[in-house]
Amino acid sequence: MDDMHHQPIEGRKRWLALMVLCLGVLMIVLDTTIVNVALPSIRTDLGFSETSLVWVINAYMLTFGGFLLLGGRLGDLYGHRRLFLAGITLFTLASLACGLATSQALLIAARAVQGLGGAVVSAVSLSLIMNLFTEPAERAKAMGVYGFVCAGGGSIGVLLGGLLTHALSWHWIFLVNLPIGAAVYALCVALLPRMPGHAAGERLDAGGALTVTVSLMLAVYAIVNGNEAGWTSPRTLGLLGTAALLLLAFIAIEARVRHPLMPLRLFALRNVAVANVMGVLWAAAMFAWFFISALYLQLVLGYSPMQVGLAFLPANLIMAAFSLGLSARLVMRFGHRGPLAFGLLLAAAGLALFAGAPVEGRFLLHVMPGMTLLGLGAGIALNPMLLVAMSDVAPSESGLASGIVNTSFMMGGALGLAVLASLAAARTDSMAAAGASTAASLVAGYQLAFMVGAAFAAVAAVLGALMLRSGSQASVAAQSAGAPHPG
Repeated sequence: MDDMHHQPIEGRKRWLALMVLCLGVLMIVLDTTIVNVALPSIRTDLGFSETSLVWVINAYMLTFGGFLLLGGRLGDLYGHRRLFLAGITLFTLASLACGLATSQALLIAARAVQGLGGAVVSAVSLSLIMNLFTEPAERAKAMGVYGFVCAGGGSIGVLLGGLLTHALSWHWIFLVNLPIGAAVYALCVALLPRMPGHAAGERLDAGGALTVTVSLMLAVYAIVNGNEAGWTSPRTLGLLGTAALLLLAFIAIEARVRHPLMPLRLFALRNVAVANVMGVLWAAAMFAWFFISALYLQLVLGYSPMQVGLAFLPANLIMAAFSLGLSARLVMRFGHRGPLAFGLLLAAAGLALFAGAPVEGRFLLHVMPGMTLLGLGAGIALNPMLLVAMSDVAPSESGLASGIVNTSFMMGGALGLAVLASLAAARTDSMAAAGASTAASLVAGYQLAFMVGAAFAAVAAVLGALMLRSGSQASVAAQSAGAPHPG
């Protein structure tokens, strides 16, 4: 880190700064899950259809995923602290708009802006932590705290969402961000040292950011509305075709431009490429599971928002516990590959159990076992997944590599959710048309989605077991043998 020649921030203050950064990240992680519990309430209140409801989550995930890489680059160019503050401000204002939204369009637009702010905060906070903690042992500790916040944030989101929706109304799941955002802003101004941008003289790859984001948005839009428009209709095919062309344009831009958003040479590194494909598949399964199981618990089993929050708690606690310490121990003992494949297989088994959840489901019998397996699987697999993605990369590009893997997660999540929610809706419609009861048709749709999700996770596990180069030795060897030139 050659940009650390200005006054370093001293011991205690550093950990305080870490807490503040994590609070900012927590607020953003919360917003990926806090909405799940409130979905049925939002749906009845603003009159969403089953498929358009996906947009409340997807609008956020798309802009979030689409701008993560750009956010990271902007931080490099204009200073991480400045961008962190800008991101927090944008996110907080968008939360206010979400909370006051009275129409579908306004809510979805505000969610998209929230995603934009969230992307900047997430991308920059990792770089800030890397800059604050330069020695390996301290950095590992700091990253552990960060990982715990990311994993635990989801469960707090589900609980808080249930509590707020239950006690007040769904508007408050967004309004709760206002005091948090204000506090994070004030504390950051006080604690974070001013750091100038260090990639001076480099250009921003705006073309790359635009093409990749618009491409994914069109693809998800086409998939989400595929059931209504018809899968072979000119509109759906046209949208998917345009998305594919834009993706090709993105790859062409990245190959040519001098300072690309996503250096394609990173994908020549086998572990980076495989980890990203696995990330897409796994996120597709996980996000869809979150969304669909919340609907199953509320619409089929008749749970209140609060009960749904509590139902998710066991899985999330297990996940958080593993990501905080156990997972790292497993990696030290067995390397990356084993725990990763094992965790993904457990998650696949959990999803397969969910696919058997009936209309008259009981919590202990039909929900709890699947949740537990998913919690275990996700908890074990998350750390090695990130480590593998960064294992072959030169240290100076670790920020980029983590940005790319996070982008894969978000994109896989958005696309996967769109595909699986569409599959479920199509199955539900055909069952209802055949004269099945509402509950039976819903369950048939959900079961299909869970089965496909389980298949995604299983494919990711097999990929990991067969394709990854083993162990943490690979990275050491690569760096001593002259890894791709740093910078």
